[in-house]
Amino acid sequence: MRTKVYDYVKEFKKKYPLSIMWRLKANSKVVDRFVNPDEKVIYAFAAQKSRGSLDIFSTAVIALTDKRIIIGRKRLLFGYFIDSITPDMFNDLKVLANIIWGKVYIDTAKEFVTLSNIDKGALDEIETAISAYMLEKKKLYPNRNQDK
Repeated sequence: MRTKVYDYVKEFKKKYPLSIMWRLKANSKVVDRFVNPDEKVIYAFAAQKSRGSLDIFSTAVIALTDKRIIIGRKRLLFGYFIDSITPDMFNDLKVLANIIWGKVYIDTAKEFVTLSNIDKGALDEIETAISAYMLEKKKLYPNRNQDK
């Protein structure tokens, strides 16, 4: 039986209680729906998917699988939002630490994803998990600039 995303997020919340996160079960269920049967969850955490530090009501669950990054949010009344970032679309990762919280910026070919209100102590772990994974997976894709 595969591990549910909520188990990873619950562990993250225990380790980093200063992160602002709400409705973790509902958000985790959204991500679980989109983890394909042939995918394995490697790491998961929760953060606010917003640019502003004052926006504390847009919690998203971010799961790193062996094939992609999945970002899921359950809407308050009905529906959900889901984002998927594959290694070939990933460009860069930036981490910003403030006094209590930090932000993680994921630059993709199509958009710029901001994850905010993360416990400052968790930033190293998140950066290592995403960077190590992306560096490994990017080796499988040929460099697009070699032909030019």
